[in-house]
Amino acid sequence: MKKRGIGVGCMYYGLGYGYSRPDFASATIEICQDGSVIVRTGQVDYGQGSDAIFCQIAAEELGVKYENVTIIAADTATTPDSGPTSASRLVYVGGNAVIKACAALKKTLQAVARALLEAEKEEDVVMARNEVYDRNRPENKISFARLAMACHQRGVQIVETGWYDNMTPDVDPETGQGDAYAAYCWAAQLAEVEVDTDTGQVEVLRLIAAHDVGKAINPCAVEGQIEGGVVMGLGYALTEEVKSAGGYIKTRTLGEYTVPTSLDVPEIEPHIVEVPTPGGPYGAKGLGEPALIPTAPAVINAICNALEVQITDMPANLENVFRVMQARDRTGRGREI
Repeated sequence: MKKRGIGVGCMYYGLGYGYSRPDFASATIEICQDGSVIVRTGQVDYGQGSDAIFCQIAAEELGVKYENVTIIAADTATTPDSGPTSASRLVYVGGNAVIKACAALKKTLQAVARALLEAEKEEDVVMARNEVYDRNRPENKISFARLAMACHQRGVQIVETGWYDNMTPDVDPETGQGDAYAAYCWAAQLAEVEVDTDTGQVEVLRLIAAHDVGKAINPCAVEGQIEGGVVMGLGYALTEEVKSAGGYIKTRTLGEYTVPTSLDVPEIEPHIVEVPTPGGPYGAKGLGEPALIPTAPAVINAICNALEVQITDMPANLENVFRVMQARDRTGRGREI
């Protein structure tokens, strides 16, 4: 016989390091003679999509096309120190560093463009869609590439480094009160499961994940990050286990550890909630770890709802679930595993 259950998991997560710890990032932006842009950052993109987002931010700030921007990341010979790639901080901290570098570049570019366009003020110079024009006379325009070449011909430096520090004050040591983090991420996930009461096998049928990301700079990457975090959470909840005995690890291979495969992925329904946070780039916050955190609680709560038992240990694999069902049948009440 199979029983179904529904469970919810919620979380909030402090973005970055918090508690008065240094939390900085740097980014160097260079404009080449042909108008192409190079972004250099020490932050590592290991699948979360930060390279694309930094290029998006640079393109937006400088008014150039995305395809004209390239990135060099985590090259110890050429990229500036950006701190560790951790704590779901890259977009928030690194994105602000890119914006600061671009802001400095824009001042230089506008000064040169003002002379070329004979604009009244530097702030009248607008850069958008690979073009540079006078807002008071939009027909008076040049290409971004021509502006870049003019800067090079005049010996004007068009490379800048932006530095952003996300360090927050520490909380009060006496009361524990204060703003430990600059921003918080929020999420709720709902899981629907089906449990085979003859074997203890759990199948996750559907998982709905709603995440407040501040502002989704790259919505497709946000959805992918949510889906990836959910799959990691399923492994944590249902299959992944390191066994030890007498101080020795007994789980020696990934074949014994059992991570989820593509065949184990249920229907995942991501929902992007946008509540811009004041300090983030365009209001954006991080998403890396928050995508994983609520999944296991949602799945475990759904199993408990289906079987009317208490499960307080993981993984809830078929052996452990079957054992708790047997204990319930013997005693007439749920029992922890």
